Amino acid sequence: MKVAFFSSEVFPFAKTGGLADVSGALPQALKKAGMEVKVFMPQYKDIKPAIQYDGYGLDKLGNNVEVVFIRNDAYYHRDYLYNTPEGDYADNLERFSFFCRQSLEILRNMDFCPDIFHLNDWQTSILPLYLRFSNNSYFSQSRTLLTIHNLAYQGYFPLNKFSRLLLPPEAKDTLSIYNQLNFLKSGIITATAVNTVSPSYAEEIKTQEYGCGLEKILQENAHKLFGIINAIDYQVWDPQHDKFIYFPYASDDEETKRKNKEALREEFGLEKNERMLIGMVARLTEQKGIDILSDALEKILKEHQVIILGTGEEKYHKILKSLYSHNQQNFSLHLKFDESLAHKIYAASDLFLIPSRFEPCGLSQMISFKYATIPLVHATGGLKDTVKNYDFKNGKGDGFVFEEYSSSALLEAIERACQLYKNKEEWHSLRRRVSQYNFSWSESARKYIELYKKIIAGI
Repeated sequence: MKVAFFSSEVFPFAKTGGLADVSGALPQALKKAGMEVKVFMPQYKDIKPAIQYDGYGLDKLGNNVEVVFIRNDAYYHRDYLYNTPEGDYADNLERFSFFCRQSLEILRNMDFCPDIFHLNDWQTSILPLYLRFSNNSYFSQSRTLLTIHNLAYQGYFPLNKFSRLLLPPEAKDTLSIYNQLNFLKSGIITATAVNTVSPSYAEEIKTQEYGCGLEKILQENAHKLFGIINAIDYQVWDPQHDKFIYFPYASDDEETKRKNKEALREEFGLEKNERMLIGMVARLTEQKGIDILSDALEKILKEHQVIILGTGEEKYHKILKSLYSHNQQNFSLHLKFDESLAHKIYAASDLFLIPSRFEPCGLSQMISFKYATIPLVHATGGLKDTVKNYDFKNGKGDGFVFEEYSSSALLEAIERACQLYKNKEEWHSLRRRVSQYNFSWSESARKYIELYKKIIAGI
């Protein structure tokens, strides 16, 4: 089976978030399972392909997946992928519609006709519309799967930009909603099938609370909507072979895990004590729960130590900086992106916070498990699918879950975690158990291949 995998970011070539991690790992797992895969992405400023042709470059993802970089320096030779700190690029419609159109042209030139176009998020979701209105029969047997990683990002643009898409007038209705053009809406309607990155999120987005204005469109297309949980790349996330952490360790090695905690405390000036160390690596936005955490953090710091890594909204930067200035012995704050430090936090922390308001899948809880760090999560989306609340009566469950989205519920969950943390035998037993979980891409790839086969068969 031939698969053309389209993404606006692919690790290790370009990354702003989890989409890049998925797009870097899933194509390799598909290839390993026997698929013939080509990955397509824009050639951003810092990407130097091994081979450069006129208009595109070629390189390898891992050892054997070909990546095709669409080149247009006027569109992609910039310091950021989608936006500057001041806001989105004004020509994102032109940038990503060009990416889709040009990729189709290059596929024809390569004589690679995919059975499945696997598309990811709004940046690629206009491609089925180009296929629909193409006069060329080359892709007439191809089918399309659109994966929604986060419904909140939809690709909204002014109606008066429609002509720049180089589509016939009859395509405008498919793109239009709320008096704007919407790339994701057109993808949901025109793709052969749609999936989200967890089963719970696939159900949630059909409701007004989580539908981001597209709930009716998703309800109308519910017959072709699926949920497949994401996975993590254990070649990147494995404490036994992690080159970023202070001391690599096996999952049952409590002593070396503790040494990582002490080394992180020493590096960042945290007081050495018996407190629980709570880590968080995330975008500092309300989606990620930073609003309720900000309200609760002063109380948390009275009993525990906290380390936070990430960037986000300026108002939360100010709140966190203020708290840091008064709590430097028990609070370490890093307002930046730092891959090395992220690994150190997973390895050193006792508890890992993921208090997201909504979360399509989440990878942090899966990484935490591997590093024998217990996740604490809000019961939403993929977090609900992967973390089960610990039951003190029977010892079942694998993390701490709070249902109500509030600071008080978050604090209550942290106190439950602390109660278990003080029982060292039970805490270590839980850590050893969860570190054996397997969220590898081989299983998720198998489910995607099953869905590809359904799509080709007509679902």
